[in-house]
Order: sequence, then C-alpha cells, then structure tokens
Amino acid sequence: MADSPESRSFCCPDHSGHAPAQAILSQAESRVKSHGLRLTPVRRRTLEILLQAHGALGAYDVLEKLAADGFGAQPPVAYRALNFLVENGLAHRIRRLNAFTACSHPGHDHRAAFLICETCESVTEAPSDAVGAALGAAARDMGFALSRATIEAVGQCRNCVARKPADQRTIA
Repeated sequence: MADSPESRSFCCPDHSGHAPAQAILSQAESRVKSHGLRLTPVRRRTLEILLQAHGALGAYDVLEKLAADGFGAQPPVAYRALNFLVENGLAHRIRRLNAFTACSHPGHDHRAAFLICETCESVTEAPSDAVGAALGAAARDMGFALSRATIEAVGQCRNCVARKPADQRTIA
C-alpha cells in the first residue's frame, strides 16, 4: 500500500475503519465549507497526519511532522489546528492517551466510541449509537443533562488477539 494520504486507509485494514483517507478528507472539506469555515493548509495537513497514523498522536508528534513539512515548530501551530479539527467534528481527542485521532466519518455529528489496543496502541472509532442512547437514558434517569460524552474502551485489537496462543485469549 502506498504511503500518500490519498491511498492510505483510516487506521489500517487490520484494525477496521476501512474508509479511504481521500473519502474522509472530502467529507471533512464538505463539512467545513457547509459551516462557512476553511480547511487551511496547516489544518488539512494536520488532518492528513492524523489519518496516516495507526493510532492516536500527541500534539507534539503532530507538531514534529508539521515542522518537517515547513509549517513551523511552535506548539500553537499544532494546538490551533488540532483544536479546530476537534471543535468541528473532524478529529477526536482521546483523553486516556492525551492524544488525537481523525474522525473516521466526519460527514455527520455523532458520539464517539473508541477501542484502544493496549498492546499495539491502535485506536479504532467504533459505532456508538446504542451505547450513546443507553448513556443518554441513564443520564436522564439521574436528572443529569449530558452535553457530550466520549467512550474509551481498552483491550486488544483483532491482530493482537490473533497473535496470542489460543489458551491465553479472552473474549468478553
């Protein structure tokens, strides 16, 4: 597989999330345009960097790649781009890892749920409608007004599970 953002898949075929990076970039550009915003060169490159990662990246990892591409080496360069992407639904912050990952389907608003592999540190965005609905119902039952929620589950991806001997595998 080639390494250009246009030909890479989000995360990778072995960790699910098979939407091609170019399709995700197109959805992101449409979303930004429909909100009257701009995907500046540094914001676009930041999103491409996140799409190329096989896991979440810290802000300084992103900054290092941006600096290598000539976008500057000052932390605000990365933080401003990352904040824009998160605020506009194009990326997510993984609090457990203090890192960021590209949204695999930025074309619509949604609650995020992440499966984080504790072995290889890959991050996969998982469907979360049912979990989000259950969490919303639980919050309402408690009289809590939920404004946002991110679900972060830790375990092992299918590749890491497959590498374990059969007697050491646990499936919940």
